[in-house]
Amino acid sequence: EVNRLHAEAFGTRVYADEEWPWRRLVEAHSLGWCIARSGEELVGFVNVLWDGLVHAWIQDVMVAASARGQQIGTRLVQAAADGARRAGCETLHVDFDDELRPFYYDACGFTPTNGGLLHLR
Repeated sequence: EVNRLHAEAFGTRVYADEEWPWRRLVEAHSLGWCIARSGEELVGFVNVLWDGLVHAWIQDVMVAASARGQQIGTRLVQAAADGARRAGCETLHVDFDDELRPFYYDACGFTPTNGGLLHLR
């Protein structure tokens, strides 16, 4: 289900586990997942990664196209922040494309910080 929703959000195909073992890749660093369902259907998720101490970050916030505009993403981020806080994290970080700035800053309450990026390819 997560793989299907991820593919929808990024406009890619659904990969077989043998091609892209995403569960194994994120498992070691995942603090946890928050999910949203409409009946039995998965309509949203967020994965929170962490360093095992005090820093956490949002890996993905995905909401099915059919479920957007219902504040599901905002509630998922709030639940993720609550979980990170309960785990003892002091900060929750997120990187995002410019068009998502209103979502993360206005709807979710993130604040701008200084940061840098080193392109490796």
